[in-house]
Amino acid sequence: MKTNQTFSILFWIKKSRIKNNQAPIYARITIDGRRAEMSIQRTVIADKWDHHAGHMKGRDEESQTLNSYIDMVKGSLQNHYNQLLSLGQSITAESIKNKYYGISEKSKTLIEVFKYHNEQMKSRIDIDFADGTHKRYEVTLRKVEAFIKLQYDKSDVSLDELKYKFISDFEFYLKTIDKLDHNTAMKYIKNVKKVINVAVTNQWLDKNPFLTFKCTTREVIKEFLTPEEIETLKQKSFSAKRLEEVRDIFIFSCYTGYSFSDVEKLSPRNIMLGIDGQKWVITQRIKTETKSNVPLLPVAEEMIEKYKDHPESVTKDRLFPIKSNQKVNSYLKEIADLCGITKPLTFHIARHTFATTITLSNGVPIESVSSMLGHKSIRTTQIYAKVVQQQVSDAMKTLKEKFAAKTHQNTLKINAG
Repeated sequence: MKTNQTFSILFWIKKSRIKNNQAPIYARITIDGRRAEMSIQRTVIADKWDHHAGHMKGRDEESQTLNSYIDMVKGSLQNHYNQLLSLGQSITAESIKNKYYGISEKSKTLIEVFKYHNEQMKSRIDIDFADGTHKRYEVTLRKVEAFIKLQYDKSDVSLDELKYKFISDFEFYLKTIDKLDHNTAMKYIKNVKKVINVAVTNQWLDKNPFLTFKCTTREVIKEFLTPEEIETLKQKSFSAKRLEEVRDIFIFSCYTGYSFSDVEKLSPRNIMLGIDGQKWVITQRIKTETKSNVPLLPVAEEMIEKYKDHPESVTKDRLFPIKSNQKVNSYLKEIADLCGITKPLTFHIARHTFATTITLSNGVPIESVSSMLGHKSIRTTQIYAKVVQQQVSDAMKTLKEKFAAKTHQNTLKINAG
């Protein structure tokens, strides 16, 4: 450690965050030209701030109270610096700031544990996790960082600081600031709870402070394509080869129920003869690690046959020439526009279409559909059964109205006669 370090503390107001003429007061720690800034959780009327003295102007009781607090914060920061200096430890502006907030080497921080979890997950992509799962946790991390910055005006929080209120406030943040719907917000909160469980497992935290927070989900109607919309897609001719390829892969998903990440990994080795002597797709879903074996319907088999000699399929040993997820989603929007389909085409909709229009609506037992979709619980599949039941109900309602109208017309004819 250097013995001739330069160390200074400056108090200032952040004018960009003035509200109702109240300016937040910040402390700036500088060691060898490197800075760390922190809010001291106090405000002052902007016009009453003495920039040169780093204090509030005046000698009244309010000024004396605030200035005494500023001096106390300065003294605490100086003491933390002296303590680290006496221990011969490496000192940075950030380490002084962390000392002040009670974040020590022994106390892990939330962001630190989050990054540890995400790195571990990244190293196990295609072994235990899908790339998409890792990306979702990276998005969650960024949201947590933004929340901590807004809520606490800090870059991180110690695990010891975490209370139930943290996750409750995070839910409020996701729904109001990020404007996410309930179910999406719950998915991010579940990710945070899983990361905290990692901290508990590694004995960095005694217990999960968010354990009693219940992640509820609200039932939503899953969109799917009608037989007419599927036929429109199948019959549409595209001048761009890229759109034709993505359309065909999407249709394959509609007739097999596979997600994008699953289709992306399919190779000719996944096509085998089933117990019925017919061709099946034999695989394991990346997301749920469950078997998802699907008999090949003629349309799906046609798609495989169409691309078996495609250079990209052959080179990469895949069933289809798959583009990146981002490009595929972009192309699907183009395809929807060209086909006059107003529903947002995604592989989620393709999967929902397989569950409803292709299978359940055609009398395939829900247990079989659940197995083909790779669901761990049949309860997950039951939402599709409800959708199909609603279709039947709507159709019967229309039929009843037609019968009622016809009966009314016959009554009028009889009365007229």
